[in-house]
Amino acid sequence: MALLKSGWLWRQTAILKRWKLNWCDLWIDGSLCFYKSDNRRELEQRVGLKATCIDVRSGLECGGVSPPEGIPRENLITIHLRDGSTLNLGANSEDECLAWKLTLLETRRNPVFTYDPYDDSYQAIPLSNYHTVYITPGAGPGTHQVIVQRDPFDGVAESVALGILAGMAAGAAMRSFLWMPFFFC
Repeated sequence: MALLKSGWLWRQTAILKRWKLNWCDLWIDGSLCFYKSDNRRELEQRVGLKATCIDVRSGLECGGVSPPEGIPRENLITIHLRDGSTLNLGANSEDECLAWKLTLLETRRNPVFTYDPYDDSYQAIPLSNYHTVYITPGAGPGTHQVIVQRDPFDGVAESVALGILAGMAAGAAMRSFLWMPFFFC
């Protein structure tokens, strides 16, 4: 999975409304992960933005949120989620706040596209935790090559389940055939 943005952000806790400094990673699949430190060993929270995010606001748009001490209101980011809750974040500068907001909005709205040169068309790829995405520099300036590798074991459980179901049906049919009395002897 490709990492889009990472860095330190202030995060307001849901229950006590205290501010904590967390290391944040934003992945291309829309996962926003919060860690205790930048070594990424202790995951505190993970939010799937593609499925749960409604809107992202920053700065003075974040009404009713008190920023952490020493952080101006212009550095606030509020993520509104589908369940009615909000995720309040604070950046260390106004530029960093704007960069986070734009990246969050881009991640939430824009899927990953692949180009098929034979059809001269683009196809959107729905990303999940079972895909690996590699982004490499393309041929010219400003172009990038995106490679999405699907997990080879994705879908194996469904095939096994269908195989077991087919085997059970065949076994039941054979058993009922063997227990039928033969009247034609």
